[in-house]
Amino acid sequence: MDGRLFSTDRLGEKTTSVKGEQIDAWYSGKHREPGGNVQALMEPTGFPLWLSEVEPGSTHDITAAREHVLGALYWAYSHLDLPTLADGGYAGAGIGVHTPIKQPAGNQEFDVDNHTYNSCSVGCAAWANAPFALLVGGWHALDHITTSPRKIGTIVKAALVPTHFEHGRLNKSW
Repeated sequence: MDGRLFSTDRLGEKTTSVKGEQIDAWYSGKHREPGGNVQALMEPTGFPLWLSEVEPGSTHDITAAREHVLGALYWAYSHLDLPTLADGGYAGAGIGVHTPIKQPAGNQEFDVDNHTYNSCSVGCAAWANAPFALLVGGWHALDHITTSPRKIGTIVKAALVPTHFEHGRLNKSW
């Protein structure tokens, strides 16, 4: 599971920040640009399977995941024993969602098991960027979206269909 900000140049929707200030909802402080946050689930190979609706760029990945996908992932883990790998932005996501272990405070060292776990997590995290690289690399219209930010999710999901077709994931007989 991973999330990505799709940039846009349309702003205007205001929200209240955690500090109580009025901010533009579509502006991402992390990326320092306006855009929409889209979550993705992918195969272990990194091929994109599912994309969420868009959330404003100011929405953190874990918040967007709670809104759109974590319930289904909890069910998949509890009924099908299917865990999910995610990056540190999803720390505390809950049962079945595996994220890297944070470095202990102070001068404490990781034990070898935690070091190995994080090494595997980081190695697998490289696959997490693959679905978005496949989509954006194949569909340059996704580089910068100039329509309403609320349409970003629909546009990105629309690009997923021909991507599945192009890679033989859909029945070509229709």
